[in-house]
Amino acid sequence: MSDIGKAFDHGKAFVAFITCGDPDLETTGKVVRSAVENGADLIELGIPFSDPTAEGPVIMEADKRALDGGVTTDDIFEFTRELRKDVSVPMVYMTYANVVFHYGTDRFCRRASEAGISGLILPDVPYEESAEFRETCERYGMDLVSMVAPTSKDRVAAISRQAKGFIYIVSSLGVTGTRDSITTDLSPIVSVIRENTDTPCAVGFGISTPGQCRTMASVADGSIVGSAIVKIVAQHGRDSAGPVGEYVKSMKDAIRDL
Repeated sequence: MSDIGKAFDHGKAFVAFITCGDPDLETTGKVVRSAVENGADLIELGIPFSDPTAEGPVIMEADKRALDGGVTTDDIFEFTRELRKDVSVPMVYMTYANVVFHYGTDRFCRRASEAGISGLILPDVPYEESAEFRETCERYGMDLVSMVAPTSKDRVAAISRQAKGFIYIVSSLGVTGTRDSITTDLSPIVSVIRENTDTPCAVGFGISTPGQCRTMASVADGSIVGSAIVKIVAQHGRDSAGPVGEYVKSMKDAIRDL
């Protein structure tokens, strides 16, 4: 449906998550561009929400800083439109159902599409309740990205058959955040996905080191990193573009030869 597949058509993909408006949208733009210049194949732009139930403290605090700074959904649409003038990799929004409902699902998807967004991730919307969002996304040429987790079990096949864009595999139970180790064996989940769809899959939640990035990408089609990047932004603030770029390069280099 969308161009998300381009992120996976030249080897293992590195997906970078960045919270919009933390500490401000000007910095977010610099961080996104630095991530892309250093190898990010797909960008997840987080639209901040006051109660991000899937997020750990790092992204929750980033959402709070962005909201306290006054960023709005309309601001992010305009920001994305400007970003699209020189950023060519696929971009998706990651947010929560309440943000979309409050804005109006049809209006939200239309504006996202007009801004150059290829897909939408809603971690609080289960597969069984996703039809309305999926149909509206498709109406505007976007993909609703499906998520599967170790608890999905016998639902993985059904979710995979419906999936578009890419499948987000949650590496482990709990909320987002860096982890010392990821012990979940994701091979059975990936096998079921492969049996039911050609849609690529990438692993997220807990990945923070080049070694973890390589391990997860070797099992799937790519790795997703969020909290580790957001933590760098929290540390360096308006000077975070350079450090984020260096970090993204180290992660992408770890998977280039897979």
